[in-house]
Amino acid sequence: MGAAVLTVLVGLASGVLSGAFGVGGGLVTTPAIRLLLGYPALIAVGTPLPVILPGAVTGAWAHLRRGSADLRAGVVLGLGGCVTSVAGAYLSRFAGGTLVMLVTAGIIGWAAVDMALQQRHVPRDAVPSLGTEEADPDAALEVSPTGGARRTWQRLVAVGLVAGLYSGFLGLGGGFVVVPGLVRYCGFSIRRAIGTSLVAVAILAVPGTIVHSVLGHVDWLLALTLAVGVVPGAWIGARLSSRASERAVALAFAGVLAATGLWLAVSEIAGLR
Repeated sequence: MGAAVLTVLVGLASGVLSGAFGVGGGLVTTPAIRLLLGYPALIAVGTPLPVILPGAVTGAWAHLRRGSADLRAGVVLGLGGCVTSVAGAYLSRFAGGTLVMLVTAGIIGWAAVDMALQQRHVPRDAVPSLGTEEADPDAALEVSPTGGARRTWQRLVAVGLVAGLYSGFLGLGGGFVVVPGLVRYCGFSIRRAIGTSLVAVAILAVPGTIVHSVLGHVDWLLALTLAVGVVPGAWIGARLSSRASERAVALAFAGVLAATGLWLAVSEIAGLR
């Protein structure tokens, strides 16, 4: 009973972070399945993918209702990453569980540093006040510094391809690639990037789930238990991201990511001895 409650709480935390930051939740779910729940490494990689799907859909819907997501851009990102997601899932089989976990730890650490550095360049007065909504969904394309909407769509596909590869290989959903990619290369605001990322993550999770399931890397009972917490958590996270101070929450989350990545890396390295 205690293990089931802990699993639901892990799902809840994953959902909150998914809805709030558009990262899919695997950044928390993967190390938690491995370190807290004691499952094999490849199960920790494959099982988060089906769990990501309901959380991403819930969070994306909440962001779309608030006008802080671009549905068309999210679909382009997701479809662009589907092929590379399948390739990444197959690569994880040949790489081995420990290597995948160490790569995951490195990616988590990179995401933490990247998020913290981004916040250094965000003006404090750029954080929307309570109740404000994003502008028109096409606004990001119109103000994009990439030289026009056509180039922006090309960059969307490129970001999706990279995100898909990481999603399938690491079981992380790909949002940690999509969010900074949308901000840096496609002219999206942080909030719109988060909402759009969740649309893409929901699509990216499907092919990776299928391949990892075929490879035997998905524990479906564990996935269902995690999903009990993920769905309400994603709704809560989406609400928090629209109301809380973006800078404070993002920096706190970066700290959590850094600690999680370090914890995962040290645990895997210690297990090699």
